[in-house]
Amino acid sequence: WRMRTASSYMDSICLLRCILSPMAPDGPAPPDLSIFFCTQYTQNPAVRQWPQERTVTEVRKSSQLVHCNFAAGLIEYLKNSKKMKAISMASTTEARVAVITGGSSGIGLHAARALRGRGLKVYELSRRAENAEPGVMHLQADVTDEAQVDAAVAEILRREGRIDILINNAGFGISGAIEFTPAQEARRQFDVNFFGMVNMNRAVLPVMRQQGGGRIVNMSSVAAPIAIPFQAYYSASKAAVRTYSLALASEVRPFGIEVCVIMPGDIATGFTAARRKSCDGDDVYHGRIARSVAVMEHDEQTGMTAEFAGQFVARRATQKRAKLICTMGHKYALFVFLMRILPIGLTTRIVGRIYAS
Repeated sequence: WRMRTASSYMDSICLLRCILSPMAPDGPAPPDLSIFFCTQYTQNPAVRQWPQERTVTEVRKSSQLVHCNFAAGLIEYLKNSKKMKAISMASTTEARVAVITGGSSGIGLHAARALRGRGLKVYELSRRAENAEPGVMHLQADVTDEAQVDAAVAEILRREGRIDILINNAGFGISGAIEFTPAQEARRQFDVNFFGMVNMNRAVLPVMRQQGGGRIVNMSSVAAPIAIPFQAYYSASKAAVRTYSLALASEVRPFGIEVCVIMPGDIATGFTAARRKSCDGDDVYHGRIARSVAVMEHDEQTGMTAEFAGQFVARRATQKRAKLICTMGHKYALFVFLMRILPIGLTTRIVGRIYAS
């Protein structure tokens, strides 16, 4: 353990002598390791030098001697340290409440199952009227509707009184040429992927601030740092999630609220079939739109499993300390790293050769 003052150095040496000396072949019998142990040492301990019998040392804490055995003293110190508090918060999950949007299928469903398996009370929000997943409480809500979001959060608070984890997972994708994508489709993309997250955060942040902490996990995408041709509005919405989350993390950190951004790569889920595809203008673009979408769909269908992704999300949501930006999948983490170090013109041409040739 870490001692807090300069005087603690000698106390540590004495304690180590006591522990290690019985290991000497000709040494005396192991002593009774009873000590006067405290977490905050003063500059004037009652007994500075270890007696020859190596039985007792006394340390003054706030002019008061506290007697306890070594094991109990060490445990008490750890419990009183910030590190132990963080470990306790991370491991004690019985009373923690998690809310996940888009939890009726795909990544969200498997993340809800993984959180349930970790002992959390899980609430899943989606537009579906019902969800048969056992052990996961379902509430019907459209994240683009502020009134429905507020009502769902209020209901969770009525039942549980707190929200510890929020996972903003709801989203969908559109594809097509920028030139031929209707403005209402682009707005719908941002309404769900970005402003749906904003609505949830606005409803939950006051709760977390008042209770003294919480964690928000926002689902972005590898398509945020790697802009995908003919998927521009999806990439833009996920880039907005990423940038928004970085700013949010700085704003709410003083309140004990942590923010984590997860950027998944290609995952085999129903997301592929649900994509709203537009091949308008494909003749003008010489078939490149259709070829690009075919490459995307192949990569997704042969990508990571939804179960792996759900476990990844649950692990990041419940780990001791949240990492601000996480890339899901080692291959995709390498791609993101290369995007940072290579010239932007070169990386744009490489991505274009893959998705826009």
